[in-house]
Amino acid sequence: MSKSMKKLLPIIMLLMAAPMSARADMTHSLSSSVQLQTDAAITSVHRAGNVYSTTGSGVSTTITPSGGSAASDLGGISAVSTAGVATFALPDVAQTTQGNAYTFTQNITTGDSIVTTAPDVGDVLAYSNQTSYAAGDKTGLAGTITTAGAMTLTAGGAGSSATGQFVSELSIR
Repeated sequence: MSKSMKKLLPIIMLLMAAPMSARADMTHSLSSSVQLQTDAAITSVHRAGNVYSTTGSGVSTTITPSGGSAASDLGGISAVSTAGVATFALPDVAQTTQGNAYTFTQNITTGDSIVTTAPDVGDVLAYSNQTSYAAGDKTGLAGTITTAGAMTLTAGGAGSSATGQFVSELSIR
């Protein structure tokens, strides 16, 4: 045996004695879920408020209280009732100098009366802006997932939904 071979022999023997193993971590998981949902009833009401605005130029505005003399006044909301409805004081308007340019704009919005009872679903109250939706119908709503991942989903009536999910995950490190 050659001298170089004699040096390599202990290394070769050591390698042959060492166990040869491969290492790998493998994980497999399965998960499934079904979500069945039926919407709740909802009624949303927004009451319109009282608004007064005015703008102008080249005019004079006055209001004459009962039994009094005219006084310069732009007008506006003079009172609000316990029901939430305003009373407006509207001025008399006159062009300051005849023949000159003038502008005058007055906007009034009378707010909704306050209703003290809450509306039932589907009721229409005396409000300017309201939306009402009936409760969803769960009739027929169902969902199943087998161990093989086969999915059967059945929607119910209006306002219902069925969602299913099956996940298979394989991880190798």
